[in-house]
Amino acid sequence: MSLFAPPKDLITEVFTEIPVELRRENTESAWGRVNKFGKTVHSFLEGPSFDREGNLYVVDIPFGRVFRIDPLGRWTQVAEYDGWPNGLKIHRDGRIFITDYRKGIVELDPATGVVTEILSHVKTEGLKGVNDMVFAANGDMYFTDQGQTGLHDPTGRVYRYNLDSGKLDLLINTVPSPNGLVLNPEETILYVAVTRANAVWRLPIMQDGTVSKVGLFVQLQGSLGGPDGLAMDVEGNLTVCQAGMGSAWQFSHLGEPRWRIRSCTGGLTTTNLAYGGPDNRQLFITESDTGTILRADLDVAGQPMYSHM
Repeated sequence: MSLFAPPKDLITEVFTEIPVELRRENTESAWGRVNKFGKTVHSFLEGPSFDREGNLYVVDIPFGRVFRIDPLGRWTQVAEYDGWPNGLKIHRDGRIFITDYRKGIVELDPATGVVTEILSHVKTEGLKGVNDMVFAANGDMYFTDQGQTGLHDPTGRVYRYNLDSGKLDLLINTVPSPNGLVLNPEETILYVAVTRANAVWRLPIMQDGTVSKVGLFVQLQGSLGGPDGLAMDVEGNLTVCQAGMGSAWQFSHLGEPRWRIRSCTGGLTTTNLAYGGPDNRQLFITESDTGTILRADLDVAGQPMYSHM
């Protein structure tokens, strides 16, 4: 039973889809054997992020590819390397950083396609499998270390990393599958999608940089997956992609449902999202099974990302 009224429905439209010549049809991958139960996939899009010129970057996890999509929806392959890129964010200085499930934190040079490892281990121990990241206004990088954690193994981790000093802070290590993450506009709360618990957690950030009194923000229901990518708008409304449900849900800063943003393709794997478009009022959503980028018009502008500060 819900204590709230149902959210308003918002139907997406297709902005663009991966061209036929870039699809890897009937191609096996080590990632697909585990994460797609042995099924072959032509691509699996994730990590949408806009640069200052309005180009949308996305990654293709199983085949280690990074694409740039121009404002007209035209695709260019920027890189292909031996990794599993998952999240992607652009630094204020133009550098592109990727959370790579196999390699850790890497940096991509979009001009050459060269990928450089930045952080692959913690005190000589390997990471579980990093998933997504977000930059704070001061340049600190927050990222999730998900691996194969879940309700059976609630040991997923969230870190904060200072690129300049190399200082790495472990914020929490008891999360059953930490995934997407985003800060509220005041940067006093870090929201983390907890996929296998079908929930979003709220991590208050203390003045000394630690987190305390971690709590449940919203509990979702249903789906074949769980919450994945997160996005924030300027009023503190949180949008949550629910993979396996074909929807993204928007909640107020109090956790009240505002919108259900539905995939128009029939695809269920709505994995991640980014604000862009005119006045930053459009949401662009990766629907990974169909290789489609969905678009929806929102009533409130998105919170500017670090790349645009």
